[in-house]
Parts: sequence; structure tokens; C-alpha cells
Amino acid sequence: MKRSLVALVIILAVFGCTESKRRIPTTRYAKPALVLPATTKPYIVNGVAYYPLPSEEGFVQVGIASWYGKKFHQKQTSSGEIYNMYAMTAAHKTLPFGTYVKVKNLSNSKELVVKINDRGPFVKQRIIDLSYSAAREIGLVGPGTARVHLIALSREVGKIKSGNTQKTLVEAKDFNRGKFTVQVGAFEKRENAERLAGRLRVIFDHVTMTPYEPYPTRTLYRVRVSLSENMTEAGNIVTRLEYLGFSETFVVAL
Repeated sequence: MKRSLVALVIILAVFGCTESKRRIPTTRYAKPALVLPATTKPYIVNGVAYYPLPSEEGFVQVGIASWYGKKFHQKQTSSGEIYNMYAMTAAHKTLPFGTYVKVKNLSNSKELVVKINDRGPFVKQRIIDLSYSAAREIGLVGPGTARVHLIALSREVGKIKSGNTQKTLVEAKDFNRGKFTVQVGAFEKRENAERLAGRLRVIFDHVTMTPYEPYPTRTLYRVRVSLSENMTEAGNIVTRLEYLGFSETFVVAL
């Protein structure tokens, strides 16, 4: 009798497991949903939406730089790296993490290269937050802020030995030739982009609104102004746009 009961329990257990497995719906052939890395998703700070760029290609920007130091030292950055105030890094609102940027202090012509590994600064008209050591190297620590010129060089392509240290080797681009345009904004809603483009066409001769898909199933509408033959001309357009209240503009080399 006991053997019969044991056998019955085993049969029921096996049958139960079989039924349980059979009832689990299979998703093996389902198309996986798009999951964007957290570092590339749009985000909102103080009511303003920011859209991280899918590429650093052709990015040039002029504006106010600031710096951050001890208060954030050894804390996690938006990229997941730990902030080191003595490393050559910086925070930018939209450039891809890992991008190397040449920063030139326009007040003294000092320049250096930093890696973007954090988001910010979220203060009006400021375009980049340098680490303490980076700010000190270009004379920014004392005054606190300075007008700078940014050029996105590229991602890291290797290392080069310099004395007893290894320095980062990046691929620089030639911004002395070609055509340039100025991006004023990027929007998820087409009507917002059309509204801005309409306003700008009253002032500028060349205004474009073009859709692009940085990732599958996601479309943004970029509004750009002018088609310049050189960086100086493009820079003049940026200055004019800043005067009109557009502080988040940047030049794109085409």
C-alpha cells in the first residue's frame, strides 16, 4: 500500500511539472523589444528635455565652461564611472560617453583634451563642466567660468607612451575645410520642430528640418540653420543665435 502511494505521488509530481512547463508561453520566436542603454535615453532636468547624440561626428560648440571638484570626488557619474577630480574628464549634456573633446579657453588660448563621462552642467548657457585638474590646466579654477571652444575629436583609438606614462591617442578631424551647419534643436514631436523652423525662416535664409533615427523605432527631428563654407562663418551664426536666446546650439561639420 505504501509503495502504491509513493508511486502515485511521484506520478502526480511528474505530471504536475509537465503541465506547469507546458503552460508556460514560449517567447522564443517573439521579436525582442528595443531596450536603449540608460546612457542614451532622453532625460529631463528642470523641465528641459535633453537628447543624447548617437555620435560625436562633426560636433563643434562655443560657450561657457565651469568646473566641479571635491564635493563630487569619488561619487558615481552618469556613465557609471567613479568621478576623479584629478583625472582629465568632463560632463556634457548630450555628447556620447567616451568621446574625447578638445577644450580651448578663449581668454588665454590654453587647451587640453578631456573625456566625457558625465552629464551636465544644467546651468543656463554653460556647455561643459570640467574636472578640477582639467580646469586648473587651462586657467579656469580661479575665475570659475570661461568662454571655451569645444571640438569633439573622436573615441579613443589607442595609447602612446610619453615618458613613464601612457597618453590617450584619439583621431582628430580637420575642421578647416568643408561645409558647416548649426543645429538649434532636436525634437521628438514633429510639430515642435516645424514651429521652430518657421520662426527661424523669418531670420535666416537657409533653415532645414530633417528626421533621423538614432535608434530603431525612435525618430527625432533636427532643426539646423545656415550652410557655411568655413568655421568662422558658422561661429558668427552661433553668436547671432545666442543673442536671440538659443544657448544650446552647436556646429556640425558636414
